[in-house]
Amino acid sequence: MPTATLEHVNLTVTDPARTAALFRDLCGWHIRWQGPSKMGGQTIHVGDDRNYLALYTNENAVAALAKGTPLNHVGILVDDLDTAEATVVNLGLKPTGHDDYEPGKRFYFFDWDGIEFEIVSYS
Repeated sequence: MPTATLEHVNLTVTDPARTAALFRDLCGWHIRWQGPSKMGGQTIHVGDDRNYLALYTNENAVAALAKGTPLNHVGILVDDLDTAEATVVNLGLKPTGHDDYEPGKRFYFFDWDGIEFEIVSYS
């Protein structure tokens, strides 16, 4: 059976720099690359040396219309859930859905474009 690792997720956002700053502060990630997209528009890759989010925009980018259309959420694993939640709150975003069940504790939030993120900790 082959082994695989998720390398990146490509999300359309209205302000890639703002979203990249969110994940820089929330996860300690860095900008791996930024520049023009081959599809037109601009992209910023923010992540660590192995995995990243590709944050794409163009003149037609709009905020999401509804949860689950077409993306339900993106899960991010952190080692300190309280610090992560404070970061989200300090950026003016609202944590919701606090849950504690196996395999860990979690909360959710919507970014400025209506993309939902699940922040989870197993510690």
